[in-house]
Amino acid sequence: MSVLPKPASSPSASRRHWRRVLLTLSGLAILAGLAALYVAWRVLWKPNVTVSAFGPAYLYIRTGASYEAVLDSLTAHDLIIEPASFHWLATRRDYPAHVRPGRYLLTPELGNAALLDKLQQGRQDTVAFELNAFKYKPQLVRQVSRQLEADSGALRRLLNDNRFLLRTYQLDTTTVLTLFLPGPYRLFWNTSARQFLDSAAAVHGRFWNPQRRQRADSLRLTPVQVHVLASIVQRETAKPEDKPIIAGVYLNRLRHNMRLQADPTLLWAIGNFGVKRVLNKDKLVDSPYNTYKHKGLPPGPITSANRQSLNAVLKPAAHNYYFFCARPDLSGFSDFAESYAAHKRNARRYQHALDSLKIRR
Repeated sequence: MSVLPKPASSPSASRRHWRRVLLTLSGLAILAGLAALYVAWRVLWKPNVTVSAFGPAYLYIRTGASYEAVLDSLTAHDLIIEPASFHWLATRRDYPAHVRPGRYLLTPELGNAALLDKLQQGRQDTVAFELNAFKYKPQLVRQVSRQLEADSGALRRLLNDNRFLLRTYQLDTTTVLTLFLPGPYRLFWNTSARQFLDSAAAVHGRFWNPQRRQRADSLRLTPVQVHVLASIVQRETAKPEDKPIIAGVYLNRLRHNMRLQADPTLLWAIGNFGVKRVLNKDKLVDSPYNTYKHKGLPPGPITSANRQSLNAVLKPAAHNYYFFCARPDLSGFSDFAESYAAHKRNARRYQHALDSLKIRR
């Protein structure tokens, strides 16, 4: 029995075999590449910030905070979806050694790479807040410490450091309140107490341009004195129309060496701004802020004067009034008088209105 030799495989069959091998290997390589791309996308670019229904999310990093504290904030407040992928990339980019403080806005489209870029470069968002008028230093400290990282104790110490204030701002512990203009501020959250004071001084400096300084000189007032008088005007009325007239009354009294006899300064002296009716016993209080006893301006402002009140003093109404009194209709406007006799009539009408409403204090 003869054995027939196996037919040799054809070249075309061999080529088909290797083509299949190459296609298989190419397919595996593509799958591996796609898998690698997916892993890279998931670690680097996949959005990893939690979407909040309550508005923008912020990450606060305190000065001197460690990377562990940052990671704890991100996870404890559910700010990121996959902490593990963030941590993996953060350690490979050496972020733990380069933590920068601040307030960072976290938007939903941020992936780990973009988020770390923002954190490592310190691209924080500023805090916009309104500095409201205040009467006492503790009120200022509370406002600032609610909005910024600035240490309340450090700010309190600086506001009461006479040598520092004189050396830095040419103000003392009483007149330092003239440094602050109520209004909008935009600062970095990690602003320190000293940086906040410097920012307030910069705003103050921009307000006191050469034109306003010239106006103050023409009135024979220093900027500090303008602030002090404006603070009294501000406490006297909230009506913009009356502010320049009241400023003119007080300037007339100052020119003629008369006591200001300003009720708001008494309220400062007795420490009670809720009083609606000043009594004769209030006028006996022993205080340099008692302008019924002492001539001239008090030693410091009784509130932080806003721009409207400051401009009212710098551009007062020209008139011959020396007296004013709240109107009996309690509208917030004032009745003005040139003579004391006319003023007494206005005052009696106002007192009768208070009596009718049983307002005793």
